[in-house]
Amino acid sequence: MNRVNFLIDGFNLYHSIIDLGRIHNLRVKWLNIRSMCSSFLYLIGKDARLAEIYYFSAFAHHLNDPGVIKRHQDYIECLKSTGIISEMARFKPKDVTCPLHYQMAKSAPKDIKCPLYGKFVKHEEKETDIAIAARLFEIIYNNKCDTVVLLTGDTDISPAVKTCNSLFPDKHLLFAFPFHRHNRELELLLPGSFRIHAKAYSRHLFPNPVQMPDGRKIYKPTSW
Repeated sequence: MNRVNFLIDGFNLYHSIIDLGRIHNLRVKWLNIRSMCSSFLYLIGKDARLAEIYYFSAFAHHLNDPGVIKRHQDYIECLKSTGIISEMARFKPKDVTCPLHYQMAKSAPKDIKCPLYGKFVKHEEKETDIAIAARLFEIIYNNKCDTVVLLTGDTDISPAVKTCNSLFPDKHLLFAFPFHRHNRELELLLPGSFRIHAKAYSRHLFPNPVQMPDGRKIYKPTSW
């Protein structure tokens, strides 16, 4: 039996879903990730069996919008009800100086009028890439799977993948590239990787509502 684990880069997948809405007018935020991952097993082999799915993301508290947080929390509850393991990181504030403002100020400092003096605060998702890499090593080292599918198109995971390939040559690693997130560099790193096409999303949506194990019902947000 080929035990298959999926590691889901939640924000990479989310931005793929946003692209689907923009390009194809598909609204698929109510995505049943477990169902979709199960549908890819035939690509891995006849003996492939779904083991565990890990979902990595972070709550956008910096947006100061309780509705955004509540919708994300409810969605994660839906994912957990299917057996998915969620691992939440955080957003960290970072002071940023606008590069254009900086260049203009060098050439004509007296003409620059900006109340922020070209500076603003940007929030960056932190720890997710490290969390994915750490979990990758943990599940392989502890022999929790035979194949790992990394659902992402982010090259930040490349060093961890290269090291795992070197240390654990008997394990099989693949990328599943979300829609509009195909990366040639990553595909060359792990031959046999595959793309997730638009129709795969729309085929695997949660029912509305989702019945929780404790009897609660979670309804799809109207904007989704």
